[in-house]
Amino acid sequence: MPAHASAPLRIGVVGLGRAFTLMLPTFEQDPRVRLVAAHDPRPGAQAAFTARFGGRAHDSAEAVCADPAVEWVYVATPHQMHAEHAVQAARHGKHVLVEKPMALSLEDCTRMIEACAQAGTQLLVGHSHSFNAPVLRARRLIDSGRFGAVRMLHAMQYTDFLYRPRRPEELDTARGGGVAFSQAAHQVDIVRLLAGSPVERVRAYTGRWDPQRPTEGAYSALLGFAGGAFASLTYNGYGHYDTDALMEGVGEMGRPKPAGAHQRTRARLQSVLEAAGPEGAAAAEAAEAALKAERNFGGSLHEAAPADAPEACQHFGPVIVSCERADLRLTPHGVEVIDLSGTRFEPAPVPAVPRAEVIDELWAVAREGAAPVHGGAWSRDTLAVCLAMLESQRLGTDVAPALQGAPA
Repeated sequence: MPAHASAPLRIGVVGLGRAFTLMLPTFEQDPRVRLVAAHDPRPGAQAAFTARFGGRAHDSAEAVCADPAVEWVYVATPHQMHAEHAVQAARHGKHVLVEKPMALSLEDCTRMIEACAQAGTQLLVGHSHSFNAPVLRARRLIDSGRFGAVRMLHAMQYTDFLYRPRRPEELDTARGGGVAFSQAAHQVDIVRLLAGSPVERVRAYTGRWDPQRPTEGAYSALLGFAGGAFASLTYNGYGHYDTDALMEGVGEMGRPKPAGAHQRTRARLQSVLEAAGPEGAAAAEAAEAALKAERNFGGSLHEAAPADAPEACQHFGPVIVSCERADLRLTPHGVEVIDLSGTRFEPAPVPAVPRAEVIDELWAVAREGAAPVHGGAWSRDTLAVCLAMLESQRLGTDVAPALQGAPA
């Protein structure tokens, strides 16, 4: 079904879980997109989708990909399924928007890229926080040339990631669990976009500090870029300190962060695990996975996002870019510029629709013929850096990440 140049993008969704839940306000409020079909193994989620969007609920991912009403397939399934579902979509002639991380191996990323190239369809990867308005504003400031070359970047984020409800595979690195896949993709995307040159070397340390959550919950990494710039990335998901305190009290989703959020996350999980009783680890795993499902779209504990527009941009913790003639500090409202003349502020527009920046790029690719910034090759390189972080920890040495073409 050909699309008119001004017609909304017709999207079929594969997976109505956490990633879709976070994108839901975007899909509901942005008139440039229309959800027309979906598949999820949870009947409640499928029923909720049909009730809210009037779209067709399918009994398989393949059926969504084959649906003639679908123009783009949004792949929001668990990480290990991304490649299979993206390739299915391409084989049915559909464009693909796939959640980060793109996949779990570079070979799967390549399969996705080649499938879309053979089908003549587009491949876009997101959401990652490199789409955020302050990051894009900082990139434009760097491109202006007023501050000289980027020399150093610092990104830091402390969250409660590891103690949010998880399915078993999300605590198993071999199956895509842990922060190196789910969270490093954000930071690596951000610093790659701002540095503007390929990553040549990676040295990383990762932390597995809770035997009950046996995957990476923290890391620090040093990235060396072509041309001499370098970036330090630090992430801690163990739920004590909260770096949103350094972001004007604004949470990752662009709204005020209530005090004690991390402690409540840990307490909620503990109560669920204790309620599983003496039946053992299997019962606790099932209870935790059930809690996650019920908090997502279509679940009994799902809470709709606030209807009002946020007062700040989404972010991924403190980021500072050191250029030759200035330091740029990203904030939830824009970019603070500190140079020899003093300090001034470059505001970034707060999107009226959350994550509208994702739809901006999607629309530009789909309706205006633009080349994607967050395309397949870009996102494969981001995964290569994340994999190099894990390999650096394993080997105890620097690692050269695979691929690494020039950033867009």
